[in-house]
Amino acid sequence: MTADEFDVIVIGAGVTGLYSLYRLRELGLSVQVYEHGSGVGGTWYWNRYPGARFDSESYTYAFSFSKELLEEWNWSEQYAAQPETERYLNYVTDRFDLRRHIRFNSRVTSAAFDQADDRWTVQVANGPTARARFVITAVGGLSARYVPAFEGIDSFEGEWCHTGKWPKGGIDLGGKRVAVVGTGATAVQVTPEIAKRAAQLLIFQRTPNYCVPLRNRPIEPETMASIKARYDQIFKMCDATGNSFMHLPDPRSAMDVSPSERHAQFERLWAEPGFKKFLSNFSDVMKPGPANQEYAEFVRGKIRERVGDPILAEKLVPTDHPFGSKRVPCESGYYEVFEQDNVSLVDVREDPILHITPRGLKTAKREYPVDVLVFATGYDYVTGALDQMDIHGLGGLTLKQKYSEGVRSYLGIQSVGFPNFFTINAVSTGNFVRGLEPQVDWLGECICYVRSRGYRRISPTLEAEEGWTQHVLEAGANSILTKTSSWFVGANIPGKPRFLLITPDTAPVMREKRAAIAANGYEGFELQ
Repeated sequence: MTADEFDVIVIGAGVTGLYSLYRLRELGLSVQVYEHGSGVGGTWYWNRYPGARFDSESYTYAFSFSKELLEEWNWSEQYAAQPETERYLNYVTDRFDLRRHIRFNSRVTSAAFDQADDRWTVQVANGPTARARFVITAVGGLSARYVPAFEGIDSFEGEWCHTGKWPKGGIDLGGKRVAVVGTGATAVQVTPEIAKRAAQLLIFQRTPNYCVPLRNRPIEPETMASIKARYDQIFKMCDATGNSFMHLPDPRSAMDVSPSERHAQFERLWAEPGFKKFLSNFSDVMKPGPANQEYAEFVRGKIRERVGDPILAEKLVPTDHPFGSKRVPCESGYYEVFEQDNVSLVDVREDPILHITPRGLKTAKREYPVDVLVFATGYDYVTGALDQMDIHGLGGLTLKQKYSEGVRSYLGIQSVGFPNFFTINAVSTGNFVRGLEPQVDWLGECICYVRSRGYRRISPTLEAEEGWTQHVLEAGANSILTKTSSWFVGANIPGKPRFLLITPDTAPVMREKRAAIAANGYEGFELQ
């Protein structure tokens, strides 16, 4: 059977995949997108759990490539819930006639580089084979769901799921005994919603988190009109910040002002919505050192104020990692949940989970009978989704082998041994859409450069890859993100090598680096 031929194959129809399709098609390239799910959205397709929503401001997460789109779409909340975001991405898909280029229910199982023809052959489970000069993985950094290898999980007689694969039809929680395993960002969103419906809710916590109030609110029509009038200004402000949010940091050090002035600022920003509490704070609050330590204690105090039982409060207060070294969840009523009579906390450091039984969970001290098990246990960040595909480059080398001791790449975009194969999944820790649009624009220009000059391959030089990898190691050593064990460094996955999985550079610095590389004829890349 003859394989379908394209200029570019994109794997994934989430936010990145949709924008990649739009941009590459605008450049005159033939593009085919393969999507595992039955609809578009990626993260916003799979994560249907109750309470799932943005903690980026909705209107800053929107695509910026079309003024007409910005005028047409009205966000209903400052931080939109999953159903609204999924509707938005479907609207974008149909508004720009993208759906005809997407094959749904198509899980890519393998991609192999043909050295004789300089093309990639991509195989889809139970589907046709396709070939393309270039492949872009838009598989999402947080898409490979992780459930610990609990003994007996298959024996459980109730209903269970990972939050990242919540059933489309939902789960009937009314009157049920429910266990949530995990207390990360997802659990912080889903727990208050489950607590409203379940007869009993058990929350199994290993590590408490620094959670901050979301303070969501509706966007009234007049406010939306004002946002539309200021979109250019909003996006310009996002571009100016290190993390692509519209929150400019205070340039002062917290240690350069008096304690009373420090705490006055902490309190003032605490009343603000979203990430502004720390992103608009003193410049050193999100860096290792005394300012971070003082802000961490401030947040601990806020947690203690909201939990009436002092013993329980101490279990919910993080003390073993700096503020911001793990993903900071934004919550709506999370701590108040623990005041409810139907909610209990199980500290698995004191009482570890031994195995799953047909009726529930067995810990070191007792068995907890439950009807529904919810695993909010996170993801195999960045490499997990890539590892699920059999990707073969030059000489049969697999990407899984290449990354076995940590990610080795140039700019996080390409790896030696995998020509014409681009990875887009973790630009920075910031506002995802604002970071990905410039990266996809750069990538589109790169592909056009290669094609227009008659080249058949582009791949990093070994020197460039080694230099970038060393930069990630050295600059990452100074980052707050490497000061604890988290998914940012792969520490949540047993056996995974510890390595900073995002760029340590700010979004503006990355744009400057990519622009300089392109201006110098794609310096650091070998063109053949």
